[in-house]
Amino acid sequence: MNTPAPRAVVTGAGTINPIGAGVKETWEALLDGRSGIGNLGQDWAEQLPVKIAGQVRADLSAHLSTREMKRMDRCGQLALIAAREAWSQAGAPEVDPERFAVVIGSAYGGLGSTIEQDRTLNQSGPRKVSPHTLTRLMANGPAAWVSIDLGARGGARTPVSACASGAEAIVQAAELIRSGAADVVIAGGVDASVNDLVISGFSQIRALSTRSGDPQLASRPFDAGRDGFVLAEGAAVVVLESEAHARSRGAAVLGAVAGGAVTSDANDIVAADPAMQRRVMQKALASAGLQPGDVGFVHAHATSTPVGDRLEGQAISDVFGASVPVTSTKGHTGHLLGGAGALAAVVALEALRTGRLPGTLNVDALDPEVDLNVITAATHELPPGYAPAGLVNAFGFGGHSVALVLTAG
Repeated sequence: MNTPAPRAVVTGAGTINPIGAGVKETWEALLDGRSGIGNLGQDWAEQLPVKIAGQVRADLSAHLSTREMKRMDRCGQLALIAAREAWSQAGAPEVDPERFAVVIGSAYGGLGSTIEQDRTLNQSGPRKVSPHTLTRLMANGPAAWVSIDLGARGGARTPVSACASGAEAIVQAAELIRSGAADVVIAGGVDASVNDLVISGFSQIRALSTRSGDPQLASRPFDAGRDGFVLAEGAAVVVLESEAHARSRGAAVLGAVAGGAVTSDANDIVAADPAMQRRVMQKALASAGLQPGDVGFVHAHATSTPVGDRLEGQAISDVFGASVPVTSTKGHTGHLLGGAGALAAVVALEALRTGRLPGTLNVDALDPEVDLNVITAATHELPPGYAPAGLVNAFGFGGHSVALVLTAG
C-alpha cells in the first residue's frame, strides 16, 4: 500500500515591496487600490529613456544591522527582511537543521553591486573595490544569507529562471516537503535591479512603459492602452512545512501548495509560447488532482506588455473558460522580476484566507482580444462556496513557465 506524500502547508509569509513593508501593509494597499510606482528621482536616471519604477521606500536599515547592510547586496537585504517576517509568523519552528532548507530564486541576483563595483574599479582603481564584492554579487547570496541567519543546513538552493524564479522556488520547496527530504523550507523570490543598465536594456527591446505624466497609471495589465511593464524591486517568501510537522507543534496553517508545474518552451529566448503556458497550467492542476472548475481565481503573470498579456489571456481562457475571476497585482507594484511569482503566491494565499481578491489596477478599457473576467474593482468578494483553490502563473525570458496551485488551510 502506497503511503500518501506529505502535504506542503504554509505557516508563514513575508514580503517587502513598493507598496508595503510586510504582508499586512501590502494587503491593505492592494485592497485600497494603491500604487507603489513613482518617479525615480536619482541623478543616474536623468538620461534614461524611462524614469519611473516601483521602488521599496522603506528604510532597510530599520530592519537590518549596520554590518548586514554593509555585507549584503540590496537583493540579499530584501530577501532577509521578508524571510524574517515569514519565520516570525510561522512561530520560528524548532526543526532539525539538516531537515530545514532554503530555496530563494532571483533573476539577476546582486547585479546592483556588480555595476557599482565595476564603476568603482574603472574610476578609482582595484584597491577601492569592496572586499565584499564577490559575496554581494553572487546569485545564491539571498538564499545563503537566509540559511545562515536561520540555521538551515538542508540545502540553500537558487533557481535562476528569469521572472519565473520565485514561483519555481516554491515548486521546488513543495517537492522537498512531499518527497520527505525536508520538514521545513523557506521559499520565495527576490530582485533589486532598478538600475540604469537594466532599465536601458529593457528599454532597448521596448518592453517598458513609456507613459509620461502620472507614473501610477503606467502599469496596466490587460488594459487596451497598455504599452509595457514597469520595473520594480522586492521580495516575497513563504514558510512551507509538512502538514504533520506543522500540526505536531500546533502551528496555524495559512494554506497549502497543492500542486505546481515547471515547463520550458524550447522555442525562443524572449517570445512566449501560449501552448506551453496552457500546458503548465494543466500540469499544475493535474499534480494537485484538481479540475479547472476547482479553481476560484487566477493570479495572472500579466506584466502589462501588449503581446504578453494577450497571449496569457488566451491561454487562461483556453484552460478555465472566460468566467473565472482573473487578477494581476502588477498594476499596483510593477514587475518584481524574480520576486513576482512569489509575491503573487502570497497575495493568492491572503485571498484564499479572507475571501477577498484584489483587483487589477488601471484597467480603464479591457483589451477586446482578452476574453477573460478580469477583476477591475479594487476588491472582489469571492462568493460563498467559491472553488477553494487559486492558480498563480509566472513566466520568464528563456521560455520558463511555472504554475502554482494554492488551496486554503
